[in-house]
Amino acid sequence: MSGVTTRPEPVAGVDTPGLPGDSPTGEPGVASETPAQDPEGIALDDEPRLSVAAVARRLGVAPATLRTWDRRYGLGPSDHTSGRHRRYGPDDIARLEQMQRALLRGASPMEAARYARAVAAPPPQRHSDGDRPDAPGAEGPHGPLLMSGVLDSSDELGLAGTNTGGRGLKLSGAGPRARGLGRAALALDSWSVQQLLIEAMDADGVVRTWQEMLQPVLRAVSERRQRAGTGVEVLQLLNDCASTALRSVIARAPKPENPRPVVLAPVPGEVQELELVALAAALAARRVGHRLFGAALPREGLTAAVKRSAPAAVVLWADQPYYAAPRVLEDIPITRQRARAFVAGAGWAPDALPAHVELLGSLETAVDRVCSTVLG
Repeated sequence: MSGVTTRPEPVAGVDTPGLPGDSPTGEPGVASETPAQDPEGIALDDEPRLSVAAVARRLGVAPATLRTWDRRYGLGPSDHTSGRHRRYGPDDIARLEQMQRALLRGASPMEAARYARAVAAPPPQRHSDGDRPDAPGAEGPHGPLLMSGVLDSSDELGLAGTNTGGRGLKLSGAGPRARGLGRAALALDSWSVQQLLIEAMDADGVVRTWQEMLQPVLRAVSERRQRAGTGVEVLQLLNDCASTALRSVIARAPKPENPRPVVLAPVPGEVQELELVALAAALAARRVGHRLFGAALPREGLTAAVKRSAPAAVVLWADQPYYAAPRVLEDIPITRQRARAFVAGAGWAPDALPAHVELLGSLETAVDRVCSTVLG
């Protein structure tokens, strides 16, 4: 207002923009060739440029990862005019996003880099200062940019590599979907974990996704935790995201065909229930109605649920032998309801089960057996 020009304060790690009439060396009278930038490292001219730190925040990776991708695969900033503070332009960022998306699809880093260089990705859209792509809560065309990385179903990788790793997980023989899921889980990228699982279940069904994608990654994460003593947060996030994705299948399932439902519940005290949720999702996709109860249901609640539901079948889940006691079956009014009794899970001993109780095997076998019992 007073006509006095205020020189901006320097920001750590960011080139301070020069004022009109200033040179890069501070000499008056020479215009700076470096475009003006905001504190996030975004150039204020028509070609926005991001610093390494800003791009790392945007993609949710470490700055060292970006430097590795630049050194090994040539996916670095194409702008070399701003001295040692190199900046990523829109095309550079688009290539990095394509690489990250391919990695979450299960590609090896070399394959993902080749894919990123080959795909003509559109540059990011321009936004106003209050709605930049790297602003908290902003989302791009594929979801939050801090968690970007899921390819559309129409995208074709065309990868022919034989990499079987999962970046920290032992996934020998696993397919690309499992490797991508493992990478997303290790990155604690819950959005991508859920999207990868939902996409796989929509394409291949619940049972196949469980067998070929989710179960191998769950096993590898558990083994990694036992081996290294770390990663409990990865296992917890993977379980929670898998439960969310499976329940989304249940929520979108068609109307059931069976008049009497199937009661699905863990035995009292059991805390593991993910495979039971997978069974519920697979049954729902086959139009089998059910009543799914979580691990917090006490013994009296389970008894009341069976009485009130008048089910056609009851499936009790137990992963730990301590909780898989035959007396649990005696307390539930299964025979009074004329319901078929099934048990599932690794906790049950076949020779200790009553004669009227059938032990279910794999998820695929359990789905087929329950469907044939309820639907005929």
